[in-house]
Amino acid sequence: MQSALMQEDNRAQGTMFGIPHDKARMITPAEALPGRREPIPTATHHYVNGHPLKGPYPEGAEQAFFGMGCFWGAERRFWQMPGVWVTAVGYMAGYTPNPTYREVCSGRTGHAEAVMVVYRPQEVSFADLLATFWEGHDPTQGMRQGNDVGTQYRSGLWCTTARQLELAERSRALYQEALREAGIARSITTEIGPAPAFYFAEADHQQYLARNPGGYCGLGGTGVAFPRERL
Repeated sequence: MQSALMQEDNRAQGTMFGIPHDKARMITPAEALPGRREPIPTATHHYVNGHPLKGPYPEGAEQAFFGMGCFWGAERRFWQMPGVWVTAVGYMAGYTPNPTYREVCSGRTGHAEAVMVVYRPQEVSFADLLATFWEGHDPTQGMRQGNDVGTQYRSGLWCTTARQLELAERSRALYQEALREAGIARSITTEIGPAPAFYFAEADHQQYLARNPGGYCGLGGTGVAFPRERL
């Protein structure tokens, strides 16, 4: 994300506390920053629809988490979907508890930028969310997404139910097949698994592109449609 804050972090060349780090290399737990016990401050309500970010959520609603690179643009794709009740951005699948944005940008927390999606299954299916996920970014790029380079930009799909996990794994195989049918030989690098801890990002990052309509969004897909009819 090429905001002024991100440019400042990029100039740091992955250095924090005097320790240089290649941000495209995944750290080990022993290398992770210590973090903090308490959550960092964030917004309380969704800027667009007014729903509480941390709940309570409607009865029967489900959660899923998606990493597609820059979480600003990824979040907008989901909050615009009918049936999605609330979205939020944050950090997950790393080692540092309650990290800050600057710490995540250093590459020394292990976290990916992620979007929490709370949705009503009777109004929008998980298959629809999966289609938005696969078509909304390039899941073959490893530790990057376009010009955004670093482990925080890796592709990830983290589930909260056994059924979600089953569909997620199946969808990866289907999309890999669709890519190959389209002449794209690259392998999908998306990590899929049960949802680990999700740490809400700072308030300025929540619904960023609603607050800043002209803000940066570097997401770009492969141009290959997800074959949801096969799921």
